[in-house]
Amino acid sequence: MARRPGAPAAYGEEFSFVSPLVKYLLFFFNMLFWVISMVMVAVGVYARLMKHAEAALACLAVDPAILLIVVGVLMFLLTFCGCIGSLRENICLLQTFSLCLTIVFLLQLAAGVVGFVFSDKARGKVSEIINNAIVHYRDDLDLQNLIDFGQKKFSCCGGISYKDWSQNMYFNCSEDNPSRERCSVPYSCCLPTPNQAVINTMCGQGMQALDYLEASKVIYTNGCIDKLVNWIHSNLFLLGGVALGLAIPQLVGILLSQVLVNQIKDQIKLQLYNQQHRADPWY
Repeated sequence: MARRPGAPAAYGEEFSFVSPLVKYLLFFFNMLFWVISMVMVAVGVYARLMKHAEAALACLAVDPAILLIVVGVLMFLLTFCGCIGSLRENICLLQTFSLCLTIVFLLQLAAGVVGFVFSDKARGKVSEIINNAIVHYRDDLDLQNLIDFGQKKFSCCGGISYKDWSQNMYFNCSEDNPSRERCSVPYSCCLPTPNQAVINTMCGQGMQALDYLEASKVIYTNGCIDKLVNWIHSNLFLLGGVALGLAIPQLVGILLSQVLVNQIKDQIKLQLYNQQHRADPWY
Protein backbone atom coordinates (compact mmCIF):
# COMPACT_ATOMS: atom_id res chain seq x y z
CA MET A 1 0.00 0.00 0.00
CA ALA A 2 1.33 3.42 -0.89
CA ARG A 3 2.64 5.64 1.88
CA ARG A 4 1.12 9.09 2.27
CA PRO A 5 3.45 11.72 0.81
CA GLY A 6 5.53 13.46 3.47
CA ALA A 7 4.84 10.82 6.15
CA PRO A 8 8.01 9.48 7.82
CA ALA A 9 8.79 5.82 7.45
CA ALA A 10 8.17 3.72 10.55
CA TYR A 11 11.00 1.85 12.23
CA GLY A 12 11.12 -1.92 11.74
CA GLU A 13 9.40 -4.13 14.29
CA GLU A 14 12.74 -5.45 15.50
CA PHE A 15 14.13 -2.02 16.35
CA SER A 16 14.21 -0.99 20.02
CA PHE A 17 15.38 2.15 21.74
CA VAL A 18 16.06 0.11 24.92
CA SER A 19 19.74 -0.77 25.07
CA PRO A 20 20.39 -4.31 26.38
CA LEU A 21 23.72 -3.08 27.76
CA VAL A 22 22.07 -0.42 29.95
CA LYS A 23 19.22 -2.73 30.94
CA TYR A 24 21.32 -5.68 32.10
CA LEU A 25 24.10 -3.54 33.53
CA LEU A 26 21.54 -1.92 35.82
CA PHE A 27 20.04 -5.32 36.61
CA PHE A 28 23.34 -6.94 37.65
CA PHE A 29 24.35 -3.74 39.47
CA ASN A 30 21.23 -4.01 41.62
CA MET A 31 21.52 -7.79 41.92
CA LEU A 32 24.96 -7.42 43.52
CA PHE A 33 23.71 -5.03 46.19
CA TRP A 34 20.52 -7.09 46.58
CA VAL A 35 22.60 -10.11 47.58
CA ILE A 36 24.72 -7.95 49.90
CA SER A 37 21.54 -6.64 51.56
CA MET A 38 20.28 -10.19 52.21
CA VAL A 39 23.61 -11.12 53.79
CA MET A 40 23.44 -8.00 56.00
CA VAL A 41 19.91 -8.85 57.16
CA ALA A 42 20.88 -12.49 57.83
CA VAL A 43 23.93 -11.49 59.87
CA GLY A 44 21.94 -8.87 61.79
CA VAL A 45 19.10 -11.29 62.60
CA TYR A 46 21.56 -13.99 63.67
CA ALA A 47 23.44 -11.57 65.92
CA ARG A 48 20.15 -10.35 67.39
CA LEU A 49 18.85 -13.84 68.13
CA MET A 50 22.10 -14.81 69.85
CA LYS A 51 21.63 -12.09 72.47
CA HIS A 52 19.72 -12.37 75.72
CA ALA A 53 16.27 -10.80 75.63
CA GLU A 54 17.02 -8.37 78.47
CA ALA A 55 20.21 -7.22 76.78
CA ALA A 56 18.37 -6.77 73.51
CA LEU A 57 15.80 -4.47 75.09
CA ALA A 58 18.39 -2.49 77.04
CA CYS A 59 20.34 -1.03 74.16
CA LEU A 60 18.17 -0.72 71.05
CA ALA A 61 19.47 2.75 70.19
CA VAL A 62 23.10 1.71 69.73
CA ASP A 63 22.76 -1.97 68.84
CA PRO A 64 24.90 -2.74 65.75
CA ALA A 65 22.67 -5.73 64.91
CA ILE A 66 19.55 -3.54 64.70
CA LEU A 67 21.43 -1.02 62.56
CA LEU A 68 22.58 -3.82 60.24
CA ILE A 69 19.03 -5.15 59.89
CA VAL A 70 17.49 -1.74 59.18
CA VAL A 71 20.10 -0.80 56.56
CA GLY A 72 19.86 -4.27 55.01
CA VAL A 73 16.05 -4.15 54.72
CA LEU A 74 16.09 -0.67 53.17
CA MET A 75 18.79 -1.73 50.71
CA PHE A 76 16.83 -4.90 49.91
CA LEU A 77 13.66 -2.96 49.05
CA LEU A 78 15.56 -0.36 47.05
CA THR A 79 17.57 -2.85 44.99
CA PHE A 80 14.48 -5.01 44.50
CA CYS A 81 12.81 -2.09 42.73
CA GLY A 82 15.92 -1.63 40.62
CA CYS A 83 16.20 -5.34 39.71
CA ILE A 84 12.56 -5.89 38.78
CA GLY A 85 12.19 -2.46 37.20
CA SER A 86 15.15 -2.96 34.86
CA LEU A 87 14.28 -6.57 34.01
CA ARG A 88 10.59 -5.85 33.33
CA GLU A 89 11.26 -2.37 31.92
CA ASN A 90 8.82 -0.93 34.47
CA ILE A 91 8.98 2.86 34.53
CA CYS A 92 7.22 3.15 37.90
CA LEU A 93 9.70 0.88 39.70
CA LEU A 94 12.68 2.49 37.99
CA GLN A 95 11.56 5.98 38.94
CA THR A 96 10.93 4.83 42.51
CA PHE A 97 14.45 3.36 42.60
CA SER A 98 15.98 6.52 41.16
CA LEU A 99 14.03 8.83 43.49
CA CYS A 100 14.88 6.84 46.64
CA LEU A 101 18.55 6.60 45.65
CA THR A 102 18.62 10.35 45.02
CA ILE A 103 17.06 11.00 48.46
CA VAL A 104 19.64 8.72 50.12
CA PHE A 105 22.46 10.51 48.32
CA LEU A 106 21.14 13.96 49.28
CA LEU A 107 20.67 12.89 52.92
CA GLN A 108 24.26 11.68 53.08
CA LEU A 109 25.46 14.90 51.51
CA ALA A 110 23.36 16.98 53.91
CA ALA A 111 24.63 14.98 56.90
CA GLY A 112 28.22 15.64 55.85
CA VAL A 113 27.60 19.37 55.38
CA VAL A 114 25.69 19.70 58.67
CA GLY A 115 28.37 17.74 60.52
CA PHE A 116 31.04 20.05 59.10
CA VAL A 117 29.17 23.32 59.69
CA PHE A 118 27.81 22.39 63.12
CA SER A 119 30.88 20.49 64.28
CA ASP A 120 30.31 21.44 67.93
CA LYS A 121 26.79 20.01 67.95
CA ALA A 122 28.01 16.94 66.07
CA ARG A 123 30.71 16.50 68.71
CA GLY A 124 28.06 16.75 71.43
CA LYS A 125 25.95 14.09 69.71
CA VAL A 126 28.97 11.78 69.41
CA SER A 127 29.69 12.35 73.10
CA GLU A 128 26.09 11.43 73.95
CA ILE A 129 26.32 8.22 71.90
CA ILE A 130 29.62 7.22 73.52
CA ASN A 131 28.30 7.89 77.02
CA ASN A 132 25.20 5.82 76.28
CA ALA A 133 27.44 3.03 75.00
CA ILE A 134 29.49 3.17 78.20
CA VAL A 135 26.34 2.81 80.30
CA HIS A 136 25.32 -0.34 78.39
CA TYR A 137 28.84 -1.78 78.05
CA ARG A 138 28.09 -5.00 79.94
CA ASP A 139 24.58 -5.39 78.51
CA ASP A 140 25.54 -6.14 74.92
CA LEU A 141 28.44 -8.35 73.80
CA ASP A 142 28.64 -6.80 70.31
CA LEU A 143 28.69 -3.32 71.78
CA GLN A 144 31.31 -4.39 74.31
CA ASN A 145 33.57 -5.75 71.57
CA LEU A 146 33.08 -2.59 69.53
CA ILE A 147 34.06 -0.33 72.44
CA ASP A 148 37.08 -2.49 73.29
CA PHE A 149 38.22 -2.38 69.67
CA GLY A 150 37.82 1.43 69.56
CA GLN A 151 39.70 2.02 72.80
CA LYS A 152 42.60 -0.19 71.72
CA LYS A 153 42.63 1.24 68.18
CA PHE A 154 42.70 4.90 69.30
CA SER A 155 44.65 4.30 72.54
CA CYS A 156 41.98 5.98 74.63
CA CYS A 157 39.66 5.32 77.54
CA GLY A 158 36.11 6.62 78.06
CA GLY A 159 34.54 9.60 76.35
CA ILE A 160 36.31 12.64 77.85
CA SER A 161 38.56 10.71 80.24
CA TYR A 162 38.93 7.33 81.91
CA LYS A 163 36.71 8.51 84.79
CA ASP A 164 33.69 8.42 82.44
CA TRP A 165 33.52 4.69 83.17
CA SER A 166 31.97 5.57 86.52
CA GLN A 167 28.72 6.04 84.55
CA ASN A 168 28.54 2.28 84.17
CA MET A 169 26.88 0.50 87.10
CA TYR A 170 29.60 -2.16 87.26
CA PHE A 171 32.51 0.33 87.20
CA ASN A 172 30.83 2.98 89.36
CA CYS A 173 32.98 4.24 92.25
CA SER A 174 30.15 4.68 94.77
CA GLU A 175 30.66 3.03 98.15
CA ASP A 176 27.49 0.95 97.87
CA ASN A 177 28.56 -0.66 94.57
CA PRO A 178 29.04 -4.40 95.29
CA SER A 179 30.65 -5.13 91.91
CA ARG A 180 34.16 -6.60 91.82
CA GLU A 181 34.87 -4.10 89.03
CA ARG A 182 34.08 -1.13 91.26
CA CYS A 183 36.14 1.95 90.33
CA SER A 184 37.84 0.00 87.53
CA VAL A 185 38.04 0.40 83.75
CA PRO A 186 37.85 -2.24 80.99
CA TYR A 187 41.02 -4.11 80.06
CA SER A 188 41.01 -2.36 76.66
CA CYS A 189 42.04 0.84 78.46
CA CYS A 190 45.31 -0.74 79.65
CA LEU A 191 48.66 0.06 78.11
CA PRO A 192 49.96 -2.85 76.01
CA THR A 193 52.48 -5.13 77.70
CA PRO A 194 55.27 -6.42 75.40
CA ASN A 195 55.42 -10.19 74.90
CA GLN A 196 52.26 -10.75 76.94
CA ALA A 197 50.99 -14.28 76.24
CA VAL A 198 47.77 -14.03 78.26
CA ILE A 199 45.62 -10.89 78.41
CA ASN A 200 45.16 -9.58 81.94
CA THR A 201 41.47 -8.62 81.98
CA MET A 202 41.80 -7.19 85.51
CA CYS A 203 44.59 -4.75 84.65
CA GLY A 204 42.22 -1.80 85.05
CA GLN A 205 41.30 -2.68 88.64
CA GLY A 206 40.85 0.45 90.80
CA MET A 207 42.21 2.84 88.16
CA GLN A 208 39.45 5.43 88.61
CA ALA A 209 40.57 5.96 92.20
CA LEU A 210 44.00 7.11 90.99
CA ASP A 211 44.88 10.56 89.68
CA TYR A 212 45.85 11.14 86.05
CA LEU A 213 49.59 10.88 86.61
CA GLU A 214 49.45 7.60 88.49
CA ALA A 215 46.79 6.08 86.25
CA SER A 216 48.71 7.02 83.08
CA LYS A 217 51.42 4.52 84.05
CA VAL A 218 48.94 1.66 83.62
CA ILE A 219 46.08 2.82 81.34
CA TYR A 220 45.23 5.36 78.68
CA THR A 221 43.83 8.42 80.42
CA ASN A 222 42.78 10.51 77.41
CA GLY A 223 39.18 10.22 76.20
CA CYS A 224 38.17 8.73 72.87
CA ILE A 225 36.27 11.81 71.62
CA ASP A 226 39.41 13.96 71.25
CA LYS A 227 41.31 11.01 69.79
CA LEU A 228 38.54 10.42 67.26
CA VAL A 229 38.41 14.10 66.26
CA ASN A 230 42.20 14.19 65.82
CA TRP A 231 42.07 11.00 63.74
CA ILE A 232 39.38 12.50 61.49
CA HIS A 233 41.41 15.68 60.97
CA SER A 234 44.52 13.69 60.05
CA ASN A 235 42.65 11.32 57.69
CA LEU A 236 40.45 13.71 55.73
CA PHE A 237 41.71 12.40 52.39
CA LEU A 238 40.97 8.83 53.41
CA LEU A 239 37.46 9.76 54.58
CA GLY A 240 36.94 11.73 51.37
CA GLY A 241 37.91 8.65 49.37
CA VAL A 242 35.46 6.50 51.35
CA ALA A 243 32.69 9.06 50.83
CA LEU A 244 33.47 9.15 47.11
CA GLY A 245 33.43 5.36 47.01
CA LEU A 246 29.94 5.38 48.53
CA ALA A 247 28.71 8.16 46.26
CA ILE A 248 29.90 6.72 42.93
CA PRO A 249 27.69 3.57 42.99
CA GLN A 250 24.69 5.70 43.94
CA LEU A 251 25.32 8.18 41.12
CA VAL A 252 25.87 5.32 38.66
CA GLY A 253 22.57 3.76 39.74
CA ILE A 254 20.72 7.06 39.34
CA LEU A 255 22.28 7.70 35.92
CA LEU A 256 21.59 4.20 34.55
CA SER A 257 18.00 4.20 35.79
CA GLN A 258 17.27 7.58 34.24
CA VAL A 259 18.84 6.56 30.93
CA LEU A 260 16.77 3.36 30.90
CA VAL A 261 13.56 5.25 31.77
CA ASN A 262 14.11 7.65 28.87
CA GLN A 263 14.81 4.73 26.52
CA ILE A 264 11.62 2.96 27.61
CA LYS A 265 9.59 6.14 27.06
CA ASP A 266 11.06 6.49 23.57
CA GLN A 267 10.21 2.85 22.87
CA ILE A 268 6.61 3.40 23.97
CA LYS A 269 6.35 6.41 21.64
CA LEU A 270 7.75 4.29 18.83
CA GLN A 271 5.20 1.54 19.43
CA LEU A 272 2.36 4.06 19.47
CA TYR A 273 3.70 5.61 16.27
CA ASN A 274 3.85 2.23 14.51
CA GLN A 275 0.36 1.27 15.69
CA GLN A 276 -1.01 4.56 14.46
CA HIS A 277 0.48 4.18 11.00
CA ARG A 278 -0.48 0.54 10.69
CA ALA A 279 -4.10 1.72 11.05
CA ASP A 280 -3.55 4.54 8.55
CA PRO A 281 -4.91 3.49 5.11
CA TRP A 282 -2.46 5.88 3.39
CA TYR A 283 0.58 4.34 5.14
